[in-house]
Amino acid sequence: MTRRDTTILLLGSFNDYIVGRLEQEFRLRRIASGDVALLDPAWLHDVKGIASMGRVDAAFIDALPNLEIIGNFGVGYDAVDACHAGARGIMVTNTPDVLTEEVADTAIGLLIDTVRELSRAQAFLRAGEWEKARYPLSKLSLRGRKVGIFGLGRIGKAIARRVEAFGLPVAYCNRRKADDVAYDYYPTLTALAQAVDTLILVAPGGAETSKVVNAEVLQALGENGVLINIARGSLVDEEALVEALHKGTIAAAGLDVFDNEPHVRKALLEAPNTVLLPHIGSASEKTRQAMADLVVDNLIAWFDRGVAITPVPETGHVKK
Repeated sequence: MTRRDTTILLLGSFNDYIVGRLEQEFRLRRIASGDVALLDPAWLHDVKGIASMGRVDAAFIDALPNLEIIGNFGVGYDAVDACHAGARGIMVTNTPDVLTEEVADTAIGLLIDTVRELSRAQAFLRAGEWEKARYPLSKLSLRGRKVGIFGLGRIGKAIARRVEAFGLPVAYCNRRKADDVAYDYYPTLTALAQAVDTLILVAPGGAETSKVVNAEVLQALGENGVLINIARGSLVDEEALVEALHKGTIAAAGLDVFDNEPHVRKALLEAPNTVLLPHIGSASEKTRQAMADLVVDNLIAWFDRGVAITPVPETGHVKK
């Protein structure tokens, strides 16, 4: 196979699989992050594509005069300034569908662990405590709950199907009402929180949803409320969440994402009514390989055929 005479810039800490595929197909340059200061003037004019799992802002885009495409590793692409890229005639792609079921599985696992304390019960057993006493009854249960989903896209609908299988009613809040579901729709997040006792966040990050889960929403969710965040840490006002957890405004929270990853607030770590995961929603070898393949396949399709497989809406108009 002949490698293309096209330079791709790899941003971030990718695994050997995607690096190997890219090296087979393209010329490759690597830097740790989307920091303009890390660009080498000797080769920055050669860069025509980016494969990224981090921030690509307007300044970084503008620093690469021959850039044509940004392949984002992940379905969420709020770290990429897609509007600026679209205005510059630069394609942006993401990796939808291939991670939908995996993330939905993680959301349900996180929900069950949060209400039934499975990981805490395992720690109790491993510490030898079962030989001294029975593990206390969990205060919470899935039984009788009503689940609200904020963001009924591909992943939100996959989570909803799983919730239905548990025999629980589903409601949702979205930018607009979905025509293909019969779930109860609420136009605002506060209204949804008032109607349910279990709130699962699946909406995109970005300025529009920044800290949308605030003290008012948590108060509406109520003292039996459970918050599950599988989306972006930026959706939650973490100070308000800490206060709600410690005061009993809500009952518990299960979080896979945080506002300042990989740093997690000490108050969240110390809260006994939390289950905390290190952003592993799609983190299986099978799914991450499928995501890597889609990133590379988008780059190949762009440079070989002039089309993208999964363009984001902000750059759907871009032509090669």
